[in-house]
Amino acid sequence: MKNNIDFELVKASLSGDKDALNTLVEKYNGYVFNICLKTLYSHKDAQDVSQEIWIKIITRLDTFQFKSAFSTWLYKIAVNHMLDMSKKSVEQAISKGFAGYKDNLEGIANETLTVEEEAILKEALEEAKISCMSGMLMCLDREQRLIYVLGDIFKIDHKLGSEIFAMSPVNYRQKLSRARKELFNFMNNQCSLVNRENPCTCSKKTKGFIKRGYVNPDKLIFNRSFKEKIYHHQLVHQSDELDRIKEDYHTQLFRQHPFEETAHKNLLEEILIRPEIKNILKLD
Repeated sequence: MKNNIDFELVKASLSGDKDALNTLVEKYNGYVFNICLKTLYSHKDAQDVSQEIWIKIITRLDTFQFKSAFSTWLYKIAVNHMLDMSKKSVEQAISKGFAGYKDNLEGIANETLTVEEEAILKEALEEAKISCMSGMLMCLDREQRLIYVLGDIFKIDHKLGSEIFAMSPVNYRQKLSRARKELFNFMNNQCSLVNRENPCTCSKKTKGFIKRGYVNPDKLIFNRSFKEKIYHHQLVHQSDELDRIKEDYHTQLFRQHPFEETAHKNLLEEILIRPEIKNILKLD
């Protein structure tokens, strides 16, 4: 049923139906943006790259063969675009590997918050947690990040994952397992969210994050107003029951991050002013 609806929307879009195209964009834009955000860390980079991806999707809409789910075709374009593009400046600055990330965290002094400060900085503390965890993802290489973001955080199954990444299911599972192992090993030894005995606690690092400019209590980036969290928006129902049962606590923490739905409200209007888009979609 979902495929039939998407197919009709694609056909209508190619016939010049702007409302149908807008429905497609609104349906998938939240996923595209949030995948970009988890992969690139920077809100601005995620907006820019998601727009680039949508331009590719729309300019190639007439090449869609209606042989697979539209969503699979869309995510393949998104993944390939992010794998092929050069490193963004924020990504380059942050992605120093787990050893470098550990050194950076240890260089931030621990400062215990008073009860009053905890109340005042409640939202900033949550921002520090999400920011730090998002930074951990940047320690993986970009392919690992994408595989982990799609496979564990957004819960695509192994068959679909292998199709999107154009690799065998065995290879996909191995790469996902390797990404998990590297990320979870770091968290197991460093992060107090996973092990309370670990030295790095969000509350004690919040002041340091603020002083270094990683967190601005007056201008939150990751913990802004939102309606739902990522776990409300997994891409497909997991076919592997065992995976659902034994989901790692590490992954649960990432899936509790905000899912931003309102990114780039004027995205379609900005794209439709391009002459090449008007020609493809037969728009006046």
